[in-house]
Order: sequence, then structure tokens, then C-alpha cells
Amino acid sequence: MFLPQPEGLVCGVDEAGRGPLAGPVVAAAVVLDASRPPIVGIDDSKKLSAQQRTLLAEEIRRRALAWAVGQASAAEIDQVNILQATLLAMQRAVSALADQYRLHPVRVLIDGNRCPVLAYPVEAVIGGDRKLACIAAASILAKTVRDRQMCELHAAFPIYGFARHKGYPTAQHLAALRAHGPSPEHRRSFAPVARLSAR
Repeated sequence: MFLPQPEGLVCGVDEAGRGPLAGPVVAAAVVLDASRPPIVGIDDSKKLSAQQRTLLAEEIRRRALAWAVGQASAAEIDQVNILQATLLAMQRAVSALADQYRLHPVRVLIDGNRCPVLAYPVEAVIGGDRKLACIAAASILAKTVRDRQMCELHAAFPIYGFARHKGYPTAQHLAALRAHGPSPEHRRSFAPVARLSAR
């Protein structure tokens, strides 16, 4: 059960992809339409199946007042570290939302305990994807966008199995890294990749 939707143009933000060894970190920003009935089934993306997320992502895009996605690449993650890259992806998502819709939120609610620097009032909400529908909706968009990108990377680099594990350090992924070394999309600042890159 979510908390009541805050009044005004409130933007929820969440990310996907902090833990993987490869690919971008992706953030989404969502402003739900308080004048319409709630979107049934929205939840923390980690609690949903891939099919549920895909269907809900379509519904969110169709019914949200505004939404946008931003990301930071594996190269940017290596350059500034994963925390700063995550905050950068969030900044890009909120900026894209404002630019695309000419919409300026009265408040931005971020899942977690760290906030990016934004042109709007911003607040961190620990466990926000379980508490607020706007953040849960952002978690679904971020996850589905990133998963799709990892499937596209699988087509370019099939030896790593990105379509299956989405870049997370599974046994299969680590075995492929040992056998073939890192791809251009691997995060060389992450310890398992750095060890193999140094060999």
C-alpha cells in the first residue's frame, strides 16, 4: 500500500543498474497524473516479473503526466564512480522531463539516501519504491529500459550472456569474463573486471 500521492507536480525518480559489471546505469523520472485513477499493479520493480514490468511500463508511458529517462555509460561510471554516475543519470532524467514537457516539478523525490543537485526542491526517500507510486513507476521504467539495452548489448557481445543476467556478476558472467576478458561495455573500475583487465 502506497502513501498518498503528494499534492502538486511531484516527480519520482529511481535508478536501475548500480550493481552490474557492465552496461549503463539508467534513471527514470515520472510525474503521475493525480486527476486519473491509479495505475493498477505498480510496485517496486524488483517485486514484479519481467512481463509485468513490460506491461506496466507501457501503461506508465501512456498515462503518466510526464516521464523521461537518463543514463550514464560504463565509461562515465569508470570516470566518476558509480554513485556520481547514478546521480548524473538522475539529473539527466529530470532535465529531460522538464525539457520535453515544459514542466517544472514542485518537488523531486529520490529513492535512496542521496540526492542529485537539481534546479528543484529534492528529497531522498529510503525505500521510496515501496512507499510512493511515482517512485515505483520510475523504478519500472528504469528497469525495463536498462534490460532492453542489455539485450541489445547481448546481440553485439553474445559470448557474455547479457540477455540472461543483464550484466550482474553471475557465475556464468564471471566465467565468460575469465575466458574472454572484458568487452568495451564492461566497467573496468569494478573489482572483478579490474582484476581480469590487469591480467
